[in-house]
Amino acid sequence: MISWFFGAFFLSMVATVVVRSVAIRFGIVDRPTGGRKIHAKAIPLLGGLAIFLAIAATVDVLLLRTDLLTGGDISVRHYVGFLLGGTVLMVGGFLDDKLNLSAKFAIVAPVIAAVIVIALGIEITKLTNPFGGVILLEHWQSNVIVFVWLMVVMYTTKFLDGLDGLATGVSSIGTLMVLLLASTAAYFQPDVAAFATVCLGAMLGFLAFNFHPAKIFLGEGGSTFVGFIVGTLAVISGGKLATALLVLAIPMLDVVWIMVRRFRAGGLSQVFKGDRKHLHHRLLDRGWTQTQIVAAYYLVAIVFGCSALFLQSREKLIALAAIVALMLVVAIVLSKQDKPV
Repeated sequence: MISWFFGAFFLSMVATVVVRSVAIRFGIVDRPTGGRKIHAKAIPLLGGLAIFLAIAATVDVLLLRTDLLTGGDISVRHYVGFLLGGTVLMVGGFLDDKLNLSAKFAIVAPVIAAVIVIALGIEITKLTNPFGGVILLEHWQSNVIVFVWLMVVMYTTKFLDGLDGLATGVSSIGTLMVLLLASTAAYFQPDVAAFATVCLGAMLGFLAFNFHPAKIFLGEGGSTFVGFIVGTLAVISGGKLATALLVLAIPMLDVVWIMVRRFRAGGLSQVFKGDRKHLHHRLLDRGWTQTQIVAAYYLVAIVFGCSALFLQSREKLIALAAIVALMLVVAIVLSKQDKPV
C-alpha cells in the first residue's frame, strides 16, 4: 500500500500547484480583511480540489486494476457515493469561494453530499455499547445517525479551518488513526486501510503547501471535504465513530461552545456567523504563534487518537468525558480572560 500512498501524495502535490495557478489566474483568492483573516496577503483558495482530484484518480485506478479497495464490505457503489458527494462539495465550495454565499446557501452542498452517500449504501448496522454488547440499528436509524454525523464532522473541520494547516493536519491524524485501527489484527480491514492510505497521502501532499506560511488554502469546499473524508472512513470502517470523536473532540466541543454562545447572543440567525471566539483565535490573541497552536492541536489529536487503538468502548467513553471536562475548564478560563476584539 506504500506505493499507493506515495502515488496519491505526489498527485496531490502536482494538483495543488496546478489548482493554485488556476485560482490566482481567476482571482479566487482569500484577501486579508482583518478579524478572522489573519494572513498578510491574498492567498489562493480551492486547495481542497487538489485533495479530491488526487483521491479520485487513485481510487479509480485501484478499482480498475485491483480488488484492494473491494476485498471486504466496501463495494464500488460506496466509492461512487463518496466521489459523487465529494464532487458536490467541490462545486458548492467553488461557488462559495467565488460568490461568498450566505450560510443558508452554503449548507446546501454538505447536505446533498451526506444524502448521496446514504442513498448509495454507506450505513452503520450496529454500534458497540460501551456498557456491553452491541446496539443493532434499523435502516432509518442508520440514515439519521450517518447524516447527523457527517454534517457535524464537516462543519467541525469547516470551523476549524482558521489557521494554516490546522484542519488538514487534524483530519490527516483522524485518517491515520482509522488506518492504524483497520490494520490491527483485532479489526483487520485491508480495504478500509487501503482507502485510508490513499486519503492520507492526498491530504499530506496538500499539507506540504498549506502548513504555515500557507501558499494555498483549502477553501470552503476543501474545509468540508476533509471532514467528509474522516466522517465517511469512520462509518465504512464499521461505525468507529468513537475513534474519530477522540481525535476531533476538542474542535467539536469548540464548535458546540461557539454555537451555543452565538445562539444565546443573537438567536438562530447568529449561529453560523463567523467571529474570533474559536479556541485557536483566543490562543492567538493571547500571544501563541500559529505554529504553536497547530502543534498543540496535533498533539492532542495524536494522544487521544492513539488511545483509541488501545482503549475498550467504556474506556473511550471515559476519555471523551475527560476531554469534555477539560474543554469546559478551558472555555470558562478563557471567557473570564477575554480581551475586546
